[in-house]
Amino acid sequence: MNDSFINEKKIGWRFNNTYSKLTTSLFSKLNPTPVKDPEIVIFNQSLSGEIGLNFSDVSSKNLALIFSGNSLPQGSNAIAQAYAGHQFGHFTMLGDGRAIIIGEHISKKNERFDIQFKGSGRTPYSRGADGRAALGPMLREYLISESMHHLRIPTTRSLAVVKTGEEVIRETTLEGAILTRVAKSHIRVGTFQYALISKNKNDLKTLFDYTVNRHYPHIQNLKSPAIELLKIVLDKQIKLILNWMRVGFIHGVMNTDNMTISGETIDYGPCAFMDTYDPKTVFSSIDHHGRYAYNNQPNIARWNLERFAESLLPLINEDKKKAIEMASELLKNFEEEYKKNWFDMMREKLGLIGKDSNDEKLVLDLLTWMHENRADYTNTFCFLMNKLKNKDQIYANQQFLNWKKRWESRRKLFNNLPEKSIKIMKKANPLVIPRNYKVEEALTASTKNNDLTKIDELLKILKNPYENDHEISSYQQPPEPGAEKYKTFCGT
Repeated sequence: MNDSFINEKKIGWRFNNTYSKLTTSLFSKLNPTPVKDPEIVIFNQSLSGEIGLNFSDVSSKNLALIFSGNSLPQGSNAIAQAYAGHQFGHFTMLGDGRAIIIGEHISKKNERFDIQFKGSGRTPYSRGADGRAALGPMLREYLISESMHHLRIPTTRSLAVVKTGEEVIRETTLEGAILTRVAKSHIRVGTFQYALISKNKNDLKTLFDYTVNRHYPHIQNLKSPAIELLKIVLDKQIKLILNWMRVGFIHGVMNTDNMTISGETIDYGPCAFMDTYDPKTVFSSIDHHGRYAYNNQPNIARWNLERFAESLLPLINEDKKKAIEMASELLKNFEEEYKKNWFDMMREKLGLIGKDSNDEKLVLDLLTWMHENRADYTNTFCFLMNKLKNKDQIYANQQFLNWKKRWESRRKLFNNLPEKSIKIMKKANPLVIPRNYKVEEALTASTKNNDLTKIDELLKILKNPYENDHEISSYQQPPEPGAEKYKTFCGT
C-alpha cells in the first residue's frame, strides 16, 4: 500500500460546515500554511473514537500530514474566525492569529465539533505575529486539557500534536508544533463584542441566531431569546468557575475572548494548579497585578458576563434603557448565586449533607487555617478522606485537630453515615492533579530529550483522578519550597 494514500472514507470524517456560510465579515477563508517536515508527536486515540473517527490504519507519516494541515481532509472548509476582546481589561480587535478551523465534524451521536489547528500559520488577524506555535506550549495544552476532561470539567480537548520541522523564535529558538483542538464551538464573548461594532449592522443578529440554533435551539421561540441566552451563559460560567475553584485551577488569562458561549474551558496558555493554598495565587508572568488570581476568577467571570450583556443589548430590547434594566436585573444575582453554589460545592468537598447554620464558619475556618499554615489544597482534602499516601506533620497541628473534631461532629448531622460522606467527598476531591512541577518535568523531557515517557505516565495517572489504583504517592508530593515563584508563560 502506498504510504501517502489516505483512506478518507474509512477514517469517517463527516464535515458539515455552517459557520463558513455566515457573513464573511465574521471570518476569513484560508488554508493552513504547509510545514516543512511534519512528524506526529502524540495522538489521542481515545478522543478520536469518541467523536467517531478511526485512524487505526493510518500511518504515522499520514497522521502527520493530516494534522499539520499539509493534507486537508475532503469536506473541510478552512477558516480563521474574527473576534474582539478585553485583554486585561483593555479592548482590542483580535481574531484567530495562529489558528484555523478546518471544519465542523459531526460525530455518530450527531454532536457537532470544531476541528481547529493551532499554530497553523499567519492569518489576516495575526497582527504582525508569525502565526506559529512552539512544541512545549502545545504539549502543555494537550496535557492540561485532557486532565481537565478527566477531572470532569467542561473543556476543549486535544486530538493531536505534530512537530512542523521548523523553528519558531520566542525568547529563544524553539521547535515548532501544531495542536489539533476539538471544541463544541469557538464562539466567544469576544465574538459578540466584535459583531456588535461590525460595519455590517446585521452581524450581531446573524451571530446570535446562529449561536442559538447551534447550541441552545430550545430558546428560539421564547419571549426574549437574548435574555434567555444570557441566563444560560451566566449559569454555565458559574458552574465552570466553581469547578475551577474546586480543583484549584487558575486559568491565568480570563480575557473576554477566552470565555466561550458553550461553557467550555478554552486556551491553556499560562494556566496552572494551586499547590499551597493561597487565594491570591498568580502564576502568569504577565499578570502583574493579580487580575486573574485564583480568588478573583469569579469576579472576572461576572465582569466578562457584563461585557457579554452589553453586546446583547440591541437584541434584548429596542429601548436601550429597558434593555439595560433587564440585563442588570439578571446580572445582579450573580454574586449571591455564585456564593450559594460555592458553599454547596465546599459542602461536597467536606462530605456534608444538608445545611447547618455553622457551615459557613466551618468552611472558612478551614481555608483560613490552610492559608496561615501553608497547607496543600488538594492534599488537605485527600487527608480528610484518608487518601493521602504521604505522611505530613502539618495535620498534627492542634488547631487543625480542633477543627477536625468540629467537622466530624457536623458530618454526623442529618443521619449522615461516614461511608456516605466519603462517597460524596470522592466525587468532589481529586486524589491527583497535574502538579506544576510534574508538568514541567514532562515537558522538559519531551522538548529537550524527545522523550514522551513522562507525559505518557502523567496522562495515565490523570486519566482516573478520583479513583486511582496506580501508585500515586509521588504525584501527591507537593513541590519543594519556593514553588510560589513558579511562573507560566503564554507561548505567543
